[in-house]
Amino acid sequence: MAGEVALAETHSAVVFFIADRAYKMKKPVDLGFLDFRDRAAREAVCHREVELNRRLAPDVYLGVADVDDPDGQVCEHLVVMRRMPADRRLSTLVTEGAPVAHHLWHLAHLVAAFHARAERSAAADAAASAGALAGRWSDNTASLRQHGHVVDPATVERVQSLAMRYLEGRHRLFDARIAEGRACDGHGDMLADDVFCLDEGPQVLDCIEFDDELRYGDTLADVAFLAMDLERLGHPELGEQFLRAYRTHADDTWPASLEHHHIAYRAQVRAKVGAIRAAQGHGPSTDEARRLLDLAERHLRAARVRLILVGGLPGTGKSTLAQAVGDALGATVLRSDEVRKELVGLPSHEHAPAAFGEGIYTPAATADTYAELATRAEVALAMGETVVLDASWSDEGQRRLARDVADRTHADAVELRCQVDQDVAVERIRARAAAGGDASDATPAVAAAMAATADPWSTAVTIPTDRPPGVSAAEALDLIETATS
Repeated sequence: MAGEVALAETHSAVVFFIADRAYKMKKPVDLGFLDFRDRAAREAVCHREVELNRRLAPDVYLGVADVDDPDGQVCEHLVVMRRMPADRRLSTLVTEGAPVAHHLWHLAHLVAAFHARAERSAAADAAASAGALAGRWSDNTASLRQHGHVVDPATVERVQSLAMRYLEGRHRLFDARIAEGRACDGHGDMLADDVFCLDEGPQVLDCIEFDDELRYGDTLADVAFLAMDLERLGHPELGEQFLRAYRTHADDTWPASLEHHHIAYRAQVRAKVGAIRAAQGHGPSTDEARRLLDLAERHLRAARVRLILVGGLPGTGKSTLAQAVGDALGATVLRSDEVRKELVGLPSHEHAPAAFGEGIYTPAATADTYAELATRAEVALAMGETVVLDASWSDEGQRRLARDVADRTHADAVELRCQVDQDVAVERIRARAAAGGDASDATPAVAAAMAATADPWSTAVTIPTDRPPGVSAAEALDLIETATS
């Protein structure tokens, strides 16, 4: 009830609830990323907290009160707030199973509007860069390394390695979002405990006030904090729902890998906080820190960017498999038959028959096609997209070109070779030609010539395709997961 006296504690503050007011007192602690040991510093950060939080909750933050000692001298400072009804916390509603879809929709609208008018600056742009984010990951990792008795050191290192691999290959993606104006002075710590779903609309409290740079960054990174926290509460579907609503209100798009990466980062941040609280003697924070670090690792694994080569001779079902794999992974699928015709100005469905190595299938035209596949793949990988390349891949030089792209973009390369009996392949080629409308011009004679000149492909995993397409696709997806785990 609003009239009850209560107390709550975090790693950096104590909050007293009295009647219809809440009073927050900063702890005189040095946690590395914040230092509140000096009273003047605590006073300044109290005023800063009120100023910043009035951006999203202007009616909640009432001001700063001074506390006098018995001699009448100011000894402490309190942030004074209007007390929020505890039963309207988003975390409480979610935990109790109350319907929150409409609250999330209105919250997403509120935050998108807040981001639209939030301050843009060179400092915010810098904080949203891949390099700056790498630094913050490393700082958090350094802190977690000091708490090896709380969290598993091996998990800490795996998380760090996965995060750095993603960032090293995605500078183009981060730069593009900065250029779009997606970096701003945001909230920085949006948790379900600090969101209140009121009749007059949502109230979002407790932004980061002690370090401006920790509020700066990509707007997606800001809302990913709440998505992470909803997942922590056992409801990832609500996090996804919130992000979908935010994407609509903010008129934004992003690759799935970037969403996973930012959610993972926010989980690592809270794992660090949990480890600190555990070190301060708060027992439940130990399990919380471990669960959050595991959550970070799961999302980083989901964020992995892959370059998947699906190859094989004509008629082996590589295009069917490539499309199925691409659909399952939400990947960009590039088909050599379509790119080849695009390069010479032909519609993909237009038939351009030629003997092996002739017409639009000369060695030079083939080299141009694979070079273009590699160029397009590199752009997509750098932008956070997994790419499936559907081509014959019968030449080792072509495969080496693709591997080089994967290396440059720090993507995981997987090579799959489709295989089926020759009689089945010939039957498929003839059926495809009779049906028309496909980009392939291969004939049984061309397939035989390609087989005679193909380089060995020892680095590929063979996928039999003489069975229902779904069975082959499931096997391929399992192999992709295993190969990049």
